[in-house]
Amino acid sequence: MTARALMFQGTGSSVGKSLIVAGLCRAFARRGLRVAPFKPQNMSNNAAVTPEGGEIGRAQALQARAAGIAPSVHMNPVLLKPQSEIGAQIVLRGHVVGAAPARAWQARKREFLPAVMESFATLGAAHDLVLVEGAGSAAEVNLRENDIANMGFARAAGLPVVLIGDIDRGGVIASVIGTKTVLAAEDEALIKGFIINRMRGDASLFADGMDFIAARTGWAALGLVPFFAQARHLPAEDAADLAPSAATAGRLRLVVPLLPHIANFDDLDPLFAEADIALTLAPRGAPLPPADVILLPGSKATRADLAALRAEGWDIDLLAHHRQGGALIGICGGFQMLGEDIADPDGIEGEAGHSPGLGLLAFRTVLGRAKRLAEVAGVNLLDQTPVRGYEMHLGESFGPALAHPLHRLADGRAEGAASLERRVFGTYLHGMFADDAARAGWLARFGAASRLPSFDHLIETTLDALADHLARHIDLAALLSLAR
Repeated sequence: MTARALMFQGTGSSVGKSLIVAGLCRAFARRGLRVAPFKPQNMSNNAAVTPEGGEIGRAQALQARAAGIAPSVHMNPVLLKPQSEIGAQIVLRGHVVGAAPARAWQARKREFLPAVMESFATLGAAHDLVLVEGAGSAAEVNLRENDIANMGFARAAGLPVVLIGDIDRGGVIASVIGTKTVLAAEDEALIKGFIINRMRGDASLFADGMDFIAARTGWAALGLVPFFAQARHLPAEDAADLAPSAATAGRLRLVVPLLPHIANFDDLDPLFAEADIALTLAPRGAPLPPADVILLPGSKATRADLAALRAEGWDIDLLAHHRQGGALIGICGGFQMLGEDIADPDGIEGEAGHSPGLGLLAFRTVLGRAKRLAEVAGVNLLDQTPVRGYEMHLGESFGPALAHPLHRLADGRAEGAASLERRVFGTYLHGMFADDAARAGWLARFGAASRLPSFDHLIETTLDALADHLARHIDLAALLSLAR
C-alpha cells in the first residue's frame, strides 16, 4: 500500500457521503493526483458494470468517473443487493456468491474482511490517494462487533476518519456530538475532523455551531458545505432518494411506477433531464396517472414486484392504458413482467415457483443462477439508431415475441422485443437512455424532441461544478494533510 488514504463516515444514511467523495475525487484529480474511490461494503440496487465484467455500486462508478479512471470491482468489494425486506444478495468483487437474511449477514460479514483489505491494497498500490466512503452511520454501535463498513474497516486499515453531518435534516449538532459520545474510545480517536453538509441560507448563522461542535469534540472543523442543487443530475445511490413526484414540465407524459425493489433506477436520470418529458414517479396507494408512456423499470425481485404491482391494481391500469392506445416500455425486470410467465424454479429471488406475467408480449422467462454482466452496443431495429448500454440480469427469455427483437447487438445477438403494433417494447439493456442518439430516437417515436444534446456533457460539467463547490467550502489542504 503506497497511497495515502482518508475515510469519510456519516452521522447517518443519506447525509451526502457519496456526493462529497465524488466531488473530492474530481477536485484532487484536477490537482494532478491519481485518485481512486473505495467503499468496503455497500448496500444498493443501483449498480454498474465494470470492464472486468463485474458489478459495483453505481455511486462508486460515478466516483471513478469523477477521478478520471475506469471503475473496478476492487472499488466496492462487497455489494449487498436487497431482494426482500430482511435479506440481500451478496456480491463479492463483482460476482454473486450467495444471499443472506440480515441477521445471518451480521454474523458472516467479518469473513469478508480479508478480501476487502486485499482490494484496498490493490487500489493503494496503483494510486496516490484513496478516498474511502463508509456506509450508513458511524454510530451504529449495535452492529460494531463484526463491522467491515465503518469503524471496523477504519481500525483494520489504520485510517483517519472525517465525519459528515447533514444540517438540512435538522439536529446536526446533536448528531455529530452524539456520535462521539457513543463510540468506543479507540474508534472515536480515529476521527480527526468533521464536515457539515447541505447548508441552506446564510452560512454565517451556523458559524457558532461549527465552533461549538469543534470545542465539544476536539475535532477540526473542515468545512460547511452549502446545498448543491445540481446534484439532481447525478445518479442517486439509494431508492430512498427516489421520492414520489408530481410531473415535471414537458408535453410527453411518462409515468414510472415506484415498485418496492426498483433497481438500476439511474436509467431514469437522462429522462428527468429532458425538458420535453413530464416524468411522474407514481407512489403506491393510488392509481397510475394518465400517461402517454408507462415505463416499468428494473427490479431486484421481479416476481415480488409483480405481486406488488397487482396488489396496487396497477395491472388493471396498465392493461387499460394499452387498450386505449398508450405505449409501454419494460427494462430488465420490467421487460420480464411484460411476458406471459416468470419462473424461479430454484428460488433465486425468493420462494421457488412461477408468476403469470402481464401477457402483453408472447414470451416466458426462467430465472437461473447465471448472471449476465456486460457492456454492449448495437442498433435499435425500429429506426436504425445506435444504442449502447449494459446488461445486468438473471434469467433467459424464450418465445415468439423475441422473433421481433428491439435491438441487434454488435456481437450479432437479437435483443429485446417489440410488439407488431409498435406500442409495447421490452429490453434487457440498462443505460440506453444515456445514449443521446438512442434517447432522441425514443422521444421522436412518441412525438417529442430531445432538448439535451449530450447527457455525458451534463454529468461532466456537474462533476466539475461539484468539485469547484467543495473547493470553495472545504479545506482541501487540511484533508490531504490528514490522509495517512
